[in-house]
Amino acid sequence: MSAIYERVALIGLGLIAGSMGLRMKRDGLAREIVGTARSAETRAVATELGLCDRVTETAAEAVAGADLVVLCVPVGAMEAVAAEIGPHLAPGTTVSDVGSVKGAVITAVAPHLPDGVHFVPAHPLAGTEHSGPRSGFPELFDNRWCLLTPVGDVPEATDRLARLWRAMGSNVETMDPDHHDRVLAVVSHAPHLIAYTMVGVADDLRRVTESEVIQYSATGFRDFTRIAASDPTMWRDVFLSNKDATLEILGRFTEELFALQRAIRTGDGDLLHDYFTRTRAIRRGIIEAGQDTDRANFGRGDAP
Repeated sequence: MSAIYERVALIGLGLIAGSMGLRMKRDGLAREIVGTARSAETRAVATELGLCDRVTETAAEAVAGADLVVLCVPVGAMEAVAAEIGPHLAPGTTVSDVGSVKGAVITAVAPHLPDGVHFVPAHPLAGTEHSGPRSGFPELFDNRWCLLTPVGDVPEATDRLARLWRAMGSNVETMDPDHHDRVLAVVSHAPHLIAYTMVGVADDLRRVTESEVIQYSATGFRDFTRIAASDPTMWRDVFLSNKDATLEILGRFTEELFALQRAIRTGDGDLLHDYFTRTRAIRRGIIEAGQDTDRANFGRGDAP
């Protein structure tokens, strides 16, 4: 496959950026991939693993001459990075990201981009509970969705970025930023918070945490709470940046939970059976859509 971009700059070299670099290098999707990270240790690991063709010490150096810049840092760090690279971006460059929130990213980044630079935020719905440059692998995006939320009228830049994500294995959809944030509050953000909470509840019950929970975690507890091992910095920023949508969905979840509590308390088996039948059908729909492909197929486990 011919290169889609001449030079791609990856700012931040964790799981997503590492997987992008490996996939683009494997399939020849960029003529040169330049990466950078704040930590010297991360830069050294990225160089060792060959995630990029070249690794620089600063983001300003990395974006020089790039026709695509991808911000792969936590949402809370986006504004500072945008302010750093803004003066070094050439007209015609496309700036994107991989953050789980779009409205807050657009608010933070857009003011720092000079005229003539195209801003096409993106969110690959792929990841694992692992983080860091050693966690990346080139098949991460296969049959996963990548949602694009372009800012302004930038059809050519959007189409080109969509071609890159499709070439990396993703299905691509364009979406309004606010709609994206509400959808993700349902399918990702609230589930992560609930998983973190369930682990916290188990920790409060120390009489089981120290023995039974660990011993018997090969069943539902392990599977349900796996995503609670995800990067805490990233998820802190996600919840603070998408608070309105997340709180709305958590309110709906609480209402549903209270209804199930009442059904259990009153012995309403019909309600429970009907509810579980309906939700099982939804789960089967997810499986049929191919969106439960476990990263364990590659020996590593997965996370939404």
